[in-house]
Amino acid sequence: MTQRVHRVTMFKLPKKEDQEKLLALYETVRDTSTKDGKPYILSMAVGACEPDQRSQGYDFAAKFEFASLEDMRYYDDECPAHQALKAAARSLDVGGLMTIYFKELLTGGI
Repeated sequence: MTQRVHRVTMFKLPKKEDQEKLLALYETVRDTSTKDGKPYILSMAVGACEPDQRSQGYDFAAKFEFASLEDMRYYDDECPAHQALKAAARSLDVGGLMTIYFKELLTGGI
């Protein structure tokens, strides 16, 4: 069994207009990301976080799933769509950023 890699990035991005701009940037990533001419992001989910005292001020999140660590590293370091997102996001009022990734050890659900 191959271990998929899950990557979660959380932003402190309190202005709704900045959240909307970031969402539009992620739409471009969704629509244009390729590796060797083929889509490689297995899944993505992006959105504003629900207000909750446990969120520690993070109010926007993006979760990606990749087939391998190699694909995730490509996304981080080489993917033109992600590089464009990072460059454009520098103009937003981001008060904090955290990224984690992990390989699944257990899965479940219905």
